[in-house]
Formats: sequence, structure tokens, C-alpha cells
Amino acid sequence: MQPLVRDPDGEIRFRINRIVRVLLDTGPLDLNSLALMPFGDDERSQFAQLIGYSVSRFGELGYVSNDAYETVSKRAGAIAEKQRRETATCDSEPSKPG
Repeated sequence: MQPLVRDPDGEIRFRINRIVRVLLDTGPLDLNSLALMPFGDDERSQFAQLIGYSVSRFGELGYVSNDAYETVSKRAGAIAEKQRRETATCDSEPSKPG
């Protein structure tokens, strides 16, 4: 499973594989063409990760298994919780006299 990152808007998503993204953006095929090809659910799920799908949208894809979404959802929850703790720690530090 691809690593998860937080994008500039705060959304947790899969880290984009830049090679795959360049191939998709510059190659002869787009997402619509690929959708019509006979790939398996596991391949489609992996591709969604490689192009940087958000975790919330990943769970909406019909080819993503419940187990895969549950796994990634737990990982995303851990990232969100870590950020909440770090933010709470920063907010609770006393201000230095100016």
C-alpha cells in the first residue's frame, strides 16, 4: 500500500508516484480509456493509490475492497490523531514574554 500524506488543503491522500502521474498526464491513455480496459480490482485499487487518490474518495471506489479501505482508514486516522496531538501540544506551550 502506498504511503499516506497530507496535502496542502489538509486532505489525507496516497503519496503520488510521479512516474505514473507523468505517464498518465503525457501518454496516449486517460482515466476514461483505462476504465474501459479489463484490469482486475486489485490493479485498479493500486493505480488509484499511485495517482494520489484521497483516502475518503478511495473508499467510494467500487473496486476497493472493504479490507483495503479499513486498513487505509486506520492509517489515516493515526495520521490525523498524531497531528491533533502535535497541534494541542503547540497550543498549550506558554508564550514567551516579548
